[in-house]
Amino acid sequence: MARDLELTRNIGIAAHIDAGKTTTTERILFYTGVNHKLGETHEGSATMDWMEQEQERGITITSAATTCDWQFPMENAQVLEDTKSYHFNIIDTPGHVDFTVEVNRSLRVLDGLVFLFSAVDGVEPQSETNWRLADNYKVPRIGFVNKMDRQGANFLNVNKQVKEMLGSNAVPIVLPIGDEADFKGIVDLVKNRAVIWHEENFGSTFDVVDIPADMVDEVKEYRAKLIEAVAEYDENLMEKFFEDEDSISEDEVHAALRAAVMDMSIIPMVCGSSFKNKGVQFLLDAVCRYLPSPMDKEGIVGVNPETGKEEKRRPDVKEPFAALAFKIATDPFVGRLAFFRVYSGRLDAGSYILNNRSGKKERISRIYQMHSNKQNAIDFIEAGDIGAAVGFKDIKTGDTMSAEKHPIILESMDFPDPVIGIAVEPRTKADVDKLGMALAKLAEEDPTFQVKTDEASGQTIVSGMGELHLDVIVDRLKREFKVDVNQGEPQVEYKEALTATANHREVYKKQSGGRGKFADIVFTMGPGEEGKDGLEFENNIKGGNIPKEYIPAVEKGFKEAMKNGPLAGFEMDSMKVTLSDGSFHAVDSDSLSFELAAKLGYKAAAKAARAVLMEPIMKIEVLTPEENMGDIVGDLNRRRGTITSMDDRAGAKVVKGSVPLSEMFGYVTSLRTLSSGRATSTMEFSHYAETPSNIAEEVIKKAKGITA
Repeated sequence: MARDLELTRNIGIAAHIDAGKTTTTERILFYTGVNHKLGETHEGSATMDWMEQEQERGITITSAATTCDWQFPMENAQVLEDTKSYHFNIIDTPGHVDFTVEVNRSLRVLDGLVFLFSAVDGVEPQSETNWRLADNYKVPRIGFVNKMDRQGANFLNVNKQVKEMLGSNAVPIVLPIGDEADFKGIVDLVKNRAVIWHEENFGSTFDVVDIPADMVDEVKEYRAKLIEAVAEYDENLMEKFFEDEDSISEDEVHAALRAAVMDMSIIPMVCGSSFKNKGVQFLLDAVCRYLPSPMDKEGIVGVNPETGKEEKRRPDVKEPFAALAFKIATDPFVGRLAFFRVYSGRLDAGSYILNNRSGKKERISRIYQMHSNKQNAIDFIEAGDIGAAVGFKDIKTGDTMSAEKHPIILESMDFPDPVIGIAVEPRTKADVDKLGMALAKLAEEDPTFQVKTDEASGQTIVSGMGELHLDVIVDRLKREFKVDVNQGEPQVEYKEALTATANHREVYKKQSGGRGKFADIVFTMGPGEEGKDGLEFENNIKGGNIPKEYIPAVEKGFKEAMKNGPLAGFEMDSMKVTLSDGSFHAVDSDSLSFELAAKLGYKAAAKAARAVLMEPIMKIEVLTPEENMGDIVGDLNRRRGTITSMDDRAGAKVVKGSVPLSEMFGYVTSLRTLSSGRATSTMEFSHYAETPSNIAEEVIKKAKGITA
């Protein structure tokens, strides 16, 4: 397992749904010799889509990790330098918006990213979301324009979109030879030569040929643009560029491109057709050339929980062990697996680590190198590698694992709140206990899936990121955990919020013979600061009107009360409370009295603080033929939608807008009817907004009707 970290690449493959991520990963596994047969997504034989639900639906639901080795450069690349064996850890992520959590947590631990675009559809909504996530985690990336064999494919058009829509410096480093059905090769703009693949052996070999005569001028133009972009980045090359641009050598271009990619100043764009086995090997070479190894980062910064000071851990085996758990999965054969990325040090199977969240020791009994859903046991794992551990008691997504004597907390991950819920109940008595255990396991695996019990009705409510997300969860309950459930209609996860500030005095008194209960608090309650979640609690009590030991109880009371909003019992995300005065009774006052006073005061003051109902607003994009556009826009308006833009893409119209989630149940079926099955839509969560009063009234009545 000890390897040269310079030759290690931890990469992910991300894109909008259906751009060909899994097919590309399958080709990588074929060319690197891991698989001897090509797996196909549409046949359900893809290695990385191992879940039954993935094979049936032809989509990726859960990110899968694998490892492989690539001899770089390619054997018959007709260059003199020796090949080196590069080790790849690859994570294939889902494209569907309901499973964005998988992309989010994978990006947190990766060094580089291959970002796929469809040559026909270009930049799509989920491309934008994933691109923003990659920007957020500062992950260097290469763009791969896939599906060049498809009708309507346009490499340079997609380049333009990546530049304009994603605001990035996309620079083509290849040009396609032929397009659509005639796509057969590429011109490598750095080496200034053409490559044509052999179809008879799945594109494993190729010929280096002269640049086609009809492309000479175009190649000259785009090579000049590439050299100019590189020279702009590197001052040393700028001088050479002005003297004689031809004097810049191939190695200098590679070196400057690599530095610019790591700096996220340039996104090199390549193209191919994974399904037709073209361009994937060139992509692997580009990954080796331009994407960073674990050694290219000076180290990762964390906080020492004992001193509160920042510490840096370098990617070195001699440093103390530090790793981040980015995913928990349940395997029927080995039990709970924690996927983790090692940033420094070394971990041997059977040794102990410190979980910095719980502060407890954990024994890692076995370590595995993952290949989709299969595990290969290894004796140890070192800095820069990705593996999976079993044998632990309590590790959650986002936990930092470290050497016992060298604690450190690495930056974790933020996950969005669920927006849609359904009530589930077990069909038989025998399923009651099994359901609780199964839901707990699923919630542990997926931070965007939440389970709660409706206090009034006693129903179990499961919440997720969309209808597909919940469909898959219910399906997994039946198949993996053998629990049959009845499910209710999907319900929107509303929230409640305060819009004004109110002053209130709450006196809580109870006398029932013997010792009574007494608490008196005066407070101001209003909306929290924008962008801040949770309770902002300020204590302005002077002179001991309320003893110090009761103040935490008041804060706890408000915190608990926020889970159950005053209007319809929906959660309140943020609120500010300032405690200004109050009184206590020497005998009758206790912590519980003050906690209850806070809960009652919250309910009483909510009306004056103008509590409102907030609903999730979704960002929607509809791709439709022009003749159906009027009907579709009219339908969105009827659903309280707001249209933000109408554009053209690949001969069709693109309608973008925002629309409340509550109006969108069953939308896909309506859209098919309106467009005779020709329009498609994608939807993702955007933000929460105030619900119109007439609709809010209905929701509140319904919520109270359920609880009555």
